[in-house]
Amino acid sequence: MIAATLSLYVARRFAVMVVSMLAALAGLIALFDLIELMRRAATRQDVGFGLVAQIAGLRVPFVALQILPFAILIGGIIAFWRLTRSSELIVARAAGISAWGFLAGPVLVALAMGVIATAALSPLSSILLARAERLDAAYLRNTAGITAIAGGRLWLRQADRGAGEGGVAIISGLPAPRRAGALVTAGGFELNTVSIWRISAADQPLERIEAPRARLMPGHWALDAAIVFPADRAALPARAMELPTELTASRIEDSFASPDTLGFWSLPAFIGLLEEAGFSAVRHRLRLQSLLALPLLAAAMALLAAGFSMRHTRRGGVGGMIASGVSAGFALFVLDRITGEFGQAGTLPVTLAAWAPAAAGLLLALALLVHLEDG
Repeated sequence: MIAATLSLYVARRFAVMVVSMLAALAGLIALFDLIELMRRAATRQDVGFGLVAQIAGLRVPFVALQILPFAILIGGIIAFWRLTRSSELIVARAAGISAWGFLAGPVLVALAMGVIATAALSPLSSILLARAERLDAAYLRNTAGITAIAGGRLWLRQADRGAGEGGVAIISGLPAPRRAGALVTAGGFELNTVSIWRISAADQPLERIEAPRARLMPGHWALDAAIVFPADRAALPARAMELPTELTASRIEDSFASPDTLGFWSLPAFIGLLEEAGFSAVRHRLRLQSLLALPLLAAAMALLAAGFSMRHTRRGGVGGMIASGVSAGFALFVLDRITGEFGQAGTLPVTLAAWAPAAAGLLLALALLVHLEDG
């Protein structure tokens, strides 16, 4: 009973400090983001402070998701250091309560935070981040994405020189299924059941094209049995035709939605669509595995915080202890970046690249605690 009560007490202190640190770090980063957005908006008369603040606010959940492991580490170090400075943990261990006992509560809290971040915060942050990116592109960068997937159909937007200055062509079609492991090349990407809308710079529809198949070739789309519906809606006979384009397979792939703008529950279906169309989904798979590994990483950070901060402060070296904990967290961040790059390049399996930092942090934390508790 004493161990359980102490574990709940330590868990409550740990949770309060982690949430406070998460709010403080997220607010600080959001402030710098707001300043940067205001600097970019200074030369645009149609962008006010309200829009800039809205973009910065929409990014806050994504920032919180990214810095959660560091908030757990730093908040845990402060919480355990305070408990050790007040001799509460020292007395508990002197009374025969093992560190493994009262650390169960904080570890469960960290696991719960990781699960909530993966299952709930990730979908919310992806929706808000996608909206922030759209506002940023429309008002601060004046650009728009060329690619989207909706209802299983691929939607492309490209410049259309045949529609006059500023004209665009909107292309919609079903990606042709690819063989497993097949690579998309300039002459190998196909769309089925294609619809093309050609629109002038004044947003006036010029014509619609329907074709059973379109192949992306260097410099143009090759359309089979295309039927053209001009503005008067009198259909022309079906014929093979070409539509000039500056798109390439690599540009289409790079323009797909960023993994950060897709939530945990949306990633599996999107990965399936990409792979069915023959595109690489390595970045999205890496993001999915990283979200799955987040609860383990959160637990590892909680144990690391305990390992670096449970030494009695009368021995001195408080600053060194905190610096060591922060350095360990930074080392795990660097390891995560390195393994992520190797994973995207295909040098490391995606699962290993995503789970390696969490596993390394957990092993380091367990080694520290074993040394601290059992000598």
